[in-house]
Amino acid sequence: MLELSLDEVVKAVDGELLKSPKEYTVKKVSTDTRKIEKDTLFVALKGAKFNGNTYVKEACSKGANLCIVDELLFDLKEIGDDPGIIIVKDTRKALMNLAKFYREKLGLKVIGITGSVGKTSTKDLLAALLSSKYKVFKTKGNFNNDIGLPLMVLELDKSYDIAILEMGMSALGEIETLVDIARPDMAVISNIGICHIENLKTRENILKAKMEITTFFNENNVLAINGDDDMLSKVSSNKFKVIKAGMSEEFDIYAKDVVVNQLSSDFTAVTPEGSIRLHLDMPGLHNVQNIMPDIAIARELGVTLEEMKDGLNNLEATSMRFEIIDMKDYKVIDDSYNSSPIACRTSTDIMMNLPGKRKICVFGTMKQLGDESEKEHRGIGEYAKEKGIDLMLCCGDFSENIAEGFGDRCKVYKDKLSLIQDLKSIIEKDDLILVKASRGMHFEDIVKEICSK
Repeated sequence: MLELSLDEVVKAVDGELLKSPKEYTVKKVSTDTRKIEKDTLFVALKGAKFNGNTYVKEACSKGANLCIVDELLFDLKEIGDDPGIIIVKDTRKALMNLAKFYREKLGLKVIGITGSVGKTSTKDLLAALLSSKYKVFKTKGNFNNDIGLPLMVLELDKSYDIAILEMGMSALGEIETLVDIARPDMAVISNIGICHIENLKTRENILKAKMEITTFFNENNVLAINGDDDMLSKVSSNKFKVIKAGMSEEFDIYAKDVVVNQLSSDFTAVTPEGSIRLHLDMPGLHNVQNIMPDIAIARELGVTLEEMKDGLNNLEATSMRFEIIDMKDYKVIDDSYNSSPIACRTSTDIMMNLPGKRKICVFGTMKQLGDESEKEHRGIGEYAKEKGIDLMLCCGDFSENIAEGFGDRCKVYKDKLSLIQDLKSIIEKDDLILVKASRGMHFEDIVKEICSK
């Protein structure tokens, strides 16, 4: 239930109440008429190819109790007696303002998560660490931009102790917009890679963009970072507390005796209070690195090492991130949520530790690499060949560069349909198939096709 009165909603969005609802009851907020149900607050957003104001009558017919619009493209009599209508100058801005007002009213503790890769895994791990002591809300899926983050804030209520909000960006100023809404008390930065270098040009600018998460920080706020990252290792501040954690004994919080298994990882976490052996149901050294700043945050929130260990039993990993699907005759690794040079190499490394007669990589475009695109796609082809991948299938931009790096055992396709048809015909018993590409490629379609019974 949205814990805001009608007057508070009107005030928060700086709007005009054109029509009062017969009875004000709002259980959820949505910008998508396909997800409207009874007692929804519908925000009519506009984009390059759509105008939510044209769907207000549909939203009301599905049970919307209140609609926020910035154009009146219907007669108020057409929507019936029950729904209310608020008009504003800009519905996108109104959504952000409503979330900002709501976050301030709830007053719960917020932790912001960002980084070039590993944001979602870091979020999932932190939620687990805190779960034995606190009731924790975490961002769902990829709701980490100026529309998604406000919608996540508006799902909160007073039953939660802590909200972990993921924050993405592709340009300078975007995270600053998000933190103005969420006002995090604490933050984690996982790493600084070359994702978004097309827009930001240098890793220094990427670091600057990620550090916007501390825009409103003061002496009461905490930033935990991966101290092993070459860019983050230089971060310091006299304005707020910075904690560096990682694999090095020079940090107050570090990991030692790491054992990477086929489907999990074990390590000893060392803190000023002592050490503890922890088990992660996630493979790869990178996930041990992801959790170290999380341990720093959990410690700041008074979670004991034993409570952290217990909390990891509640780990819920987001789908499409190295999810192994057993088809009996073969296995598919669904890592289709997103991609980058670091992530491709990491996934390849983990794949090579898993059993399989043939190791097949299905790779698509890594977006937003700008002038580095050809070089980086060629590089992941070279890396996969060096590691011993048996076969590579590619489609999308820069596939030819992957093929240049991998050699003649790489097949390039004009589209996903052609790739799927060929892949289905060449899969053999006990094959292990990794599917990975940037989010916009929708390679989950490939997973769905080869995993359908």
